[in-house]
Amino acid sequence: MDALETAGTDTIFALSGNHIMALFDAAIGRRVRLVHVRHEGAAVHMAEAWARLTGKVGVAMVTGGPGHANAIGALFTARAGETPVLLLSGHAPLGEYGRGAFQELDQAALARPIVKSAATARSARALGAEIARAMRIARSGRPGPVQLSLPADVLEAPLTGAVKPLTEASFAAEAMPLSGALAVQAVRLLRAAERPVVIAPPALCTPRGRAALGALERALGMPVVAMESPRGLADPALGAFGEVLKDADLIALAGKVLDFTLRFGDVPAIDPAAEWLIIEPDAALLERAVAGRRERVVLQALAGAEEAVAALTAAAVAEGPAARHGGWASAVRSAIERRTEGGGRAELNSATMAAAVAEFVAGDPDAVFVADGGEVGQWAQAAVRCPNRIINGAAGAIGSSLPFAIGARAARPQAHVFAVLGDGTCGFHMAEFDTAVRHDLPFVAIVGNDMRWNAEYQIQLRQYGADRTEGCLLASSARYDQVAAALGGHAEHVTRLDELAPAISRAVASGKPACIEVRIDGLPAPKPPALGAAGRGG
Repeated sequence: MDALETAGTDTIFALSGNHIMALFDAAIGRRVRLVHVRHEGAAVHMAEAWARLTGKVGVAMVTGGPGHANAIGALFTARAGETPVLLLSGHAPLGEYGRGAFQELDQAALARPIVKSAATARSARALGAEIARAMRIARSGRPGPVQLSLPADVLEAPLTGAVKPLTEASFAAEAMPLSGALAVQAVRLLRAAERPVVIAPPALCTPRGRAALGALERALGMPVVAMESPRGLADPALGAFGEVLKDADLIALAGKVLDFTLRFGDVPAIDPAAEWLIIEPDAALLERAVAGRRERVVLQALAGAEEAVAALTAAAVAEGPAARHGGWASAVRSAIERRTEGGGRAELNSATMAAAVAEFVAGDPDAVFVADGGEVGQWAQAAVRCPNRIINGAAGAIGSSLPFAIGARAARPQAHVFAVLGDGTCGFHMAEFDTAVRHDLPFVAIVGNDMRWNAEYQIQLRQYGADRTEGCLLASSARYDQVAAALGGHAEHVTRLDELAPAISRAVASGKPACIEVRIDGLPAPKPPALGAAGRGG
């Protein structure tokens, strides 16, 4: 607990259990607050949202065995979202391990494929150093989750003598700088190109990261685009970016993995003649990106995304202003701002619901916007403009939005938090309304209820036909607002579009965790709009 406080952790999202009772006891009287949740996966999601808004390592704490296993799935979302999260898992006592101990499990082996590092503490004296090491790993290079198991007998072992104190520096990330010479070379290559684009990773899709990317775009005078959606170039929030990217003649990846979200850099998504500038913190991924396009890679470098953006910005400022890409930058930004319309203005559907939420959020400059996946989530992500934005991320997992909203409110206790999700995703963590009520962490959840798993329905409809949709329908009698009310929250039920804005206002004014159930006509997710000849080039 001393180590966590030294690291600047003021909130731990936890679910109790036998193996970690010593930690709950040690938390009493501390500056660190325990937010006691209803599911281990929700604790990890909350820690991720907290990390994205604070810039610190989010901490989740669960018990061993099944508690640890329950938390694992949520780590996948944090890994794809490039978020520094530390999962502290209780563990069977080392003195009993291998003898059939209660909830005995090779926890590190279970976590290892998903996290940057998984380890088991062996010494009480080294616990602080283990925490510091885990946080350094979580922050360094490409950020991501780390897992540390804490055997019960290690937690309860007596300590004699002084333990070497930790400092804030003990938890600092290991720098992966981009050299000044390489940064200057990169800037000159970008400015020499006719239609360059810089693409940034999910790790920089945070308030701090987006501010840094904005500074880079201004310094370079060319488009800088961040990507974090599982829909990649078809991300509705990026409009027609996928279309205009086909015209780029130099693509710079500033820590962005070359993967499915960029269609692997293949034709026809990318011009076969386009050149590549690849800055990547992972040596293996750098080698993978370069392979197959070696003759088109004009520069490659091993560096962290945050460090690379800072170095490129400094180099661009030092090189002086450049305005020759103004037309191209304007064309890219215009393409990103293009949106697909859905439904009539008076209809209550996925699109008009999202538009109403967007209008409300736009009037609150300090708001935090959270969006889940699925078709409802895609409309919300396309419509809502908010600098403090947390979405389900490149993992494509659903169900994280309610815990995300609670973690966001814990990180920004004075901000209004708005979460948009569908009825399917709402079912994952509805019990966390109880967590929010108990810990006084209000937020507003807008649940678009189309009474089906609409993303799966749309896939089946396209691929197999209307007479072969299976496993898509949800109960028409379900009332998610009433679940929130039963758990102590505020409830609203909306069936007309003109009812939505007043319902959001009442939910905010209630000061409680709130659920607004909106009965909608579920639409397919918006498709990227096509660009005419006038909308391309530059």
